[in-house]
Amino acid sequence: MKILSWFIVILGVFGLIAVRVFEDRLFYDPFLDYFHEANKNQHFPDFVWGKLMAGHLFRFFLNLFFSCLIIHFWFNNKRWTIQGALLMVIVFAITFPIYLYCISDRFELGYLFSFYMRRFVIQPLILLLIIPLFYYRRYTFENNT
Repeated sequence: MKILSWFIVILGVFGLIAVRVFEDRLFYDPFLDYFHEANKNQHFPDFVWGKLMAGHLFRFFLNLFFSCLIIHFWFNNKRWTIQGALLMVIVFAITFPIYLYCISDRFELGYLFSFYMRRFVIQPLILLLIIPLFYYRRYTFENNT
């Protein structure tokens, strides 16, 4: 990998870290403190649905952008970048409505279930699965040719 590619991959990683570090200032999410306390008996926070959904969508698109930077400049393959983005969109499209249902149900489905659904919504966890997947894919392509 060339030096510029490594620099952009590192920039993407720092971008993901910045999204996490500045989450309380960048996004409307009254559940940050709720889950940070790790006390399931804590008062359920008041929130505005539209602002909450917009905040999560904005966060998702920032995470998606930085994740695609990492994938593209790590593997230098436009098709794989598109496939990685598509996988992340699919996972978000599945987990986001489930998380919204958990909120509307006031986490009656379970505190931990809601906590982990939220993790898939707000964190780029799928990237941790995509990178080894693409490494394996590259390895099998190189050994089959």
